[in-house]
Amino acid sequence: MKTMQNAWFFYFYFMNHKQIIEDTINFVKDTLKGAEGGHDWFHIERVLNNAVLIAKTEKVDPFIVQLGALLHDIADAKFYDGDETIGPKKARAFLESQNVASSVILHIENIIKYISYKNSLSLEKQFTSPELEVIQDADRLDAIGAIGIARCFNYGGFKNRVLYDPAIAPNLHMTKEEYKKSSSPTINHFYEKLLLLKDKMNTETGKKIAEERHQYMEGFLKQFYDEWNGRK
Repeated sequence: MKTMQNAWFFYFYFMNHKQIIEDTINFVKDTLKGAEGGHDWFHIERVLNNAVLIAKTEKVDPFIVQLGALLHDIADAKFYDGDETIGPKKARAFLESQNVASSVILHIENIIKYISYKNSLSLEKQFTSPELEVIQDADRLDAIGAIGIARCFNYGGFKNRVLYDPAIAPNLHMTKEEYKKSSSPTINHFYEKLLLLKDKMNTETGKKIAEERHQYMEGFLKQFYDEWNGRK
């Protein structure tokens, strides 16, 4: 009898989590309608897929990984005048409507607060968890390689930034506030962030995939400069 009760408990537990994930997907899709192309639903979907892949080799709670990946960019501060409180608030309100456990909601809030690259530039104490590390790697993988290049130039166009200006050198020692306010040429962003991500991966799977994507970006930059300078 006890074995049967346990089986039913885990069945309903699994089905409840499955429904919450499905509802979260629909919530995110609806919220991000019309979002900038590098931070839209398809970005979320890629991060989710990467996170699920990486999680297979890590000791993590898959429910938190999926929820965190889905909600990590629900209200990216760069599109809300730099306000970093909106994302966690939106996520909490939605998760409370789904009757998600308060401990899980707090974990998701912290993932949203601390996942971004700019927060790694802060001297403030950082929250960490195995789930955050997995989602952070998944998010950073989407910022490099072919997709990362496409997203970088898409956002640069969205902000009407110049492609490249040889007279403006990359700032390699930015503070968090300088990074948030930066309007440098798009090519500079490779040196100020994208090329640095390979060495900031948390997991072995993330590191392996990042190495390949990093090499692709280096090849792209060589080709870019050759074409810019009329060598090809």
